[in-house]
Amino acid sequence: MLYKEGPAYGQELRQLTLWTHHVLLPVYGREVTSTAPWCSRWWEHPEAVAQLHGLWLAWAELTGPGSGMCGAANWHRDYLGPVMASLRDPMGPFAGCKPGNHRPKESPPVDAKDPFGPPPGPPPPPPPAGSARPA
Repeated sequence: MLYKEGPAYGQELRQLTLWTHHVLLPVYGREVTSTAPWCSRWWEHPEAVAQLHGLWLAWAELTGPGSGMCGAANWHRDYLGPVMASLRDPMGPFAGCKPGNHRPKESPPVDAKDPFGPPPGPPPPPPPAGSARPA
C-alpha cells in the first residue's frame, strides 16, 4: 500500500475504506476515550493506513472462501488484537486526535535521508585568480 501512487493508491485506499467503515468499525470499533483514541480521518495517518491495510489483507486471506475453519479465530488472535491495540494506544498514531479533531503528526527528524549512500562529489574548483566572484 505504501508503495502505490496515483490511481492505484486511490483505488486500494477506497477498498480499504469500505472495509474499515462497513466491517471493521461497526463490529470492532470500541468507544473513543483518551486511553483508546481513534481519528475520524484515519486515512491521513500513514501508519494507520499501513496497519489497517495489513489487517484487511489478513482478513481476506483468513476469512475468505477457501480459508480454513480456524481462519477467523486466528485472525482475531494474531492480527485484530495486536493491530487495534497498536492503533488505539495513547502514544500511537492517533495520539492527540479527538473525536472530530484530527491532529497531523510530524515525522521524527533525521540527519540524512541516505547516510550510507556514496559520499558527495568533490567541491567545485575555485574560480581563477583575478576573476570576479558572484555576489
